[in-house]
Parts: sequence; C-alpha cells; structure tokens
Amino acid sequence: MTDVAHELGALRMIVDSPLSSKVALFNNVSKSHMLSQSVNPFSESQGARGMQRLQISKEEYGRPKAGSLTEYRGKKANIQVYQEMLELCTVIHDEGQPISKKDPERRVLLFGELFNIYTHINDKLVGLMLRARKHELIQFEGEMLFQRRDDNVPVFLMKPLREIREILVGKQTEIRRSLSPNPQPTGVL
Repeated sequence: MTDVAHELGALRMIVDSPLSSKVALFNNVSKSHMLSQSVNPFSESQGARGMQRLQISKEEYGRPKAGSLTEYRGKKANIQVYQEMLELCTVIHDEGQPISKKDPERRVLLFGELFNIYTHINDKLVGLMLRARKHELIQFEGEMLFQRRDDNVPVFLMKPLREIREILVGKQTEIRRSLSPNPQPTGVL
C-alpha cells in the first residue's frame, strides 16, 4: 500500500508542477487557435479548405443585405442623385435654346455655358451628365466632356421637362416606398 501511496504522491507532484500547468495552458491556447483558423477563410489550415463556399445569387451579388443601413443609405443617395439630375435638366431647359420651332420643349445648351452656370449649383456636373445620358434624358457627343476643350459641344435635352420630371419623381417615389422603415446595422442581420 505504501508503494501505491508513494506513486500517487509522485503523480500529484507531476500534475501540480508549474511545468505541467504551463503545458496544459499552452495546449488550450493551441486548440483555440487551431479552431479559429479552421473557420478563417484566409487561413492556409486544412479546415479552411473544407469550408463550404458562400452561396450568393446573381440578384444579391454586389448588393447590400436587404433591410440593412447600407441599403438604406444607398437608396437615399439614389433619391438625391435623381433630384440632382432633375435640377440639371431644369437648367438646360431654362437656359438652353429650342432645337426647332416645331418642338420648343427640346432644348440645347453648349457645354461651356452649362459648366459656367451649373458649377455654382453643384461640382459633380460631368458625372451627373453621364448618369442623365444613361437614363436617356440628355445627349452629347463623346464619352466625357472636359472644361475648355469641349466648351462648344452641344448638350441636348432629349425629352420635354415635364416628362423628365414625371420619370424622375416616379423613380424617387418608388425608392421611397421600398425603403425599410427600420434599417438595421449589417452586424445585426
């Protein structure tokens, strides 16, 4: 019996030794690190390779999560851009000349004049013009217009102002209706 007690005492000494507690602590830290690396998609550990890929549909790709603050901010920004496009078309209509006597609603204004007028309103003129052309509200030659170089390029208003106003206000209303009443931060979703 004394041999057993002696061996148990020796085991307690090994288990309670400072070295064994440090080894146990190291093993715990090592296990937790291995676990965190196994779920890290950027890790080169074997666990990350076995992870399932994120499944995103074509409609969801490159878009914020529905109901998130990011989606809310994006929609609010789109409303603002539509408002600025309406202001741009209004300036072209008010300051431009009619293209013909048959159609006095369609107007034209040289880029240089538009630039001088509109830069006092907004500093994003060329970007707004590209967006308005994409929506087929205005038309001009070339891919992009530059101050001084393209001052004599005509910018055409392609539709009557009332029709443009209906289109843009309709798009703004549609976005407002789709806004989430209670957007959530992305981390909460």
